[in-house]
Amino acid sequence: MSVIITADSTCDLNKELIKKYDVAYTPLHIVLGEKSYEDGVNINPNEIYKNFEATGVLPKTSAVNVGEYIEFFKKYTDKGDSVVHINLGSALSSSYQNACTAALEFENVYPIDSCNLSTGSGHLVIEAAEMAAKGMEAKEIAEKLKKMTSKVHSSFIIDKLNYLRAGGRCSTLAMLGANLLQLKPCIEVNNKDGSMTVGKKYRGRLDNVLIQYVDEKLAQYEDIRTDKIFITHAGIGDDHVKNVYDHVKSKGIFENIYITRASCTISSHCGPGTLGILFMTE
Repeated sequence: MSVIITADSTCDLNKELIKKYDVAYTPLHIVLGEKSYEDGVNINPNEIYKNFEATGVLPKTSAVNVGEYIEFFKKYTDKGDSVVHINLGSALSSSYQNACTAALEFENVYPIDSCNLSTGSGHLVIEAAEMAAKGMEAKEIAEKLKKMTSKVHSSFIIDKLNYLRAGGRCSTLAMLGANLLQLKPCIEVNNKDGSMTVGKKYRGRLDNVLIQYVDEKLAQYEDIRTDKIFITHAGIGDDHVKNVYDHVKSKGIFENIYITRASCTISSHCGPGTLGILFMTE
């Protein structure tokens, strides 16, 4: 018997980390026009962006349903394995509730509400995998993960509000005003339930804003865990990623700095000019 760590596709780990920690994904659904795709399987964010540029229409995203979770978990439980599954925050998707309903069919499946998104959830995936590697049982891993959700801190800077406007999350007037004034909001994840709020609104060139954002976020906490931090983006320019990476590295705080690209589900809501740092506290 083994403990298998699985996660929704929205946890946004890169291929190297997926392989290292042997994580299996359940892809959320991306509905574009009359076709339904699986996030990261047969569609990627660049295809969503291309379609949006051509049509001005964003895809709809939908959760993994109960039946899909049952079939997914069954692959492991039939072998006698236990499953700890990390879900996208319940305030953002019904995936967690669906996973819980599916888990009722089994004695050894433990869904976890990450209360987060993207590599905020990814932090918990790695924590779970490391505990499993030490021989910890699934139930104990699940209990420990639930206590960790409030220790994960996730936020993102959004360059342009076009995608938020297209998704109905801000008005056309607000988008035009923000773009004209070079306002770049910081979207913050509430790690109590996974909901999102608008934090500070930065103003200026994106490269300057990103450095200021990093400085302020890292200065906000005195007990930052130093083992890892994620720099996760939705397709922003390589120069911005490098500048942020170099700046974070220069601080000498973190042992591992991981760069990852956001999934289709996350990217379709924020657009390509988005970057965030995601880390944990003790």
